[in-house]
Amino acid sequence: MPYYRSTYVFVTRPDVADIASLNDPILRTLRIGVHLIGDDGFNVPPAHALARRGIVDNVHGFSIYGDYRDDSPPAQLIDAVASGQVDVAIAWGPLAGYFAARQDPPLKVRAVRPIRDEGFPMTFPIAMGVPRGNEPFRHQIEGLIASQRNAIDAVLAEYKVPRVDSFSAVGRPVQ
Repeated sequence: MPYYRSTYVFVTRPDVADIASLNDPILRTLRIGVHLIGDDGFNVPPAHALARRGIVDNVHGFSIYGDYRDDSPPAQLIDAVASGQVDVAIAWGPLAGYFAARQDPPLKVRAVRPIRDEGFPMTFPIAMGVPRGNEPFRHQIEGLIASQRNAIDAVLAEYKVPRVDSFSAVGRPVQ
């Protein structure tokens, strides 16, 4: 059972106009940063969505892995927005929300639309897995999630995790 659902987000500086969706014509004129996963052609859903639209020349890739001798390599994409190296990042919400809120000034975070693009989902439910056939343990985990809902929501809110779900009693979906 999912305990929250998050989404890919657009991250911009406060002075950059809001981006309505992946179909927004402004994306053709902005420098866009996205995370890259590896050299096997598999990349994050937003990278595929941009490529499908022919938006490639103004896209800059940032490794999700990086050199972990540096502090938080995945945050380099969000840092690139803050520094002006790129105008917008399209990043996984929990990572983006956390690092965008810590910039000065905080960066804007808006959910990517549409939520599904040609078979590529932009939102994902987050759940805990249990071994098949272990129904008592599954029920125990689901009971703990239900009984700790407010504490879970508080942690997600503290870390600025964008939410697009109805699981939360206190959470608000990201704009």
